[in-house]
Amino acid sequence: MTQHDTPAAFTDDDLVLFERDGTPPLPAPQHAGHLAHDGADIWYVSIGQGQPVILLHGGLGHSGNWSHQAAALVAAGYRAILVDSRGHGRSTRDGKPYSYELMADDVLTLMDALAIERAGFVGWSDGACIALILGATHPDRVAGVLYFACNMDPDGALPFVPTPTVDRCFARHKQDYAALSATPDDFDAFVEAVGLMQRTQPNYTSAQLSEIAVPVTIMQGEGDEFIKPEHARYLAETIPGAERVIMPGVTHFAPLQRPAQFNAAMLAALARFSGQ
Repeated sequence: MTQHDTPAAFTDDDLVLFERDGTPPLPAPQHAGHLAHDGADIWYVSIGQGQPVILLHGGLGHSGNWSHQAAALVAAGYRAILVDSRGHGRSTRDGKPYSYELMADDVLTLMDALAIERAGFVGWSDGACIALILGATHPDRVAGVLYFACNMDPDGALPFVPTPTVDRCFARHKQDYAALSATPDDFDAFVEAVGLMQRTQPNYTSAQLSEIAVPVTIMQGEGDEFIKPEHARYLAETIPGAERVIMPGVTHFAPLQRPAQFNAAMLAALARFSGQ
């Protein structure tokens, strides 16, 4: 059995299959395209019908990393919209420094172009920051945020410690960048530019967090390699009405490691946001 067969019992805790095979293909889309915005060409895909859910991937990755989740969303009756963040995957970028606010504006512009007034958001790592910033700045456009595995100020991050699992994920990101990017030879510069953003942003204060008015679920793998567990607790305690979900047996890479477990928690959070 390969990674492209994903029964409920599928696991890849050490990301051996992810490094070797990547992720399964995304389900057949209703629409895919590019959107020119603020010096970048943003790639996106829309799959399925129903209430829209926008999935935002982590730093150095791309939308294909969500393939297990996109299939589950479509099966549950949602419309899954996946976006390659600027400079990631099939999206390009200009020379502007990365910022979560800039990437949030890319997503908002895409929502306008697709005539999506309001959507649920599922964010992973950098994508979680983008989603929560949208919830803070444009609450009328955000039905709710599933915020998985990120920090809202630099103090929430753990010191970086390489592990075999992290190294395998990085190796797959490097392969995918070479295969998908319009600048396939620029991976090292890409990593440095994204890393600078991650080391210095975002910088939300507790006062700013306490003003967030959209439904939020803070989800954390119990073995997350990058985010302090006490930071996830702080976010859940500071954002009004936020729920905290700790996922046992997984790390920062839960959507790839145990998709069925992650998907069940994702669908439960979306049901709270959408009333489904």
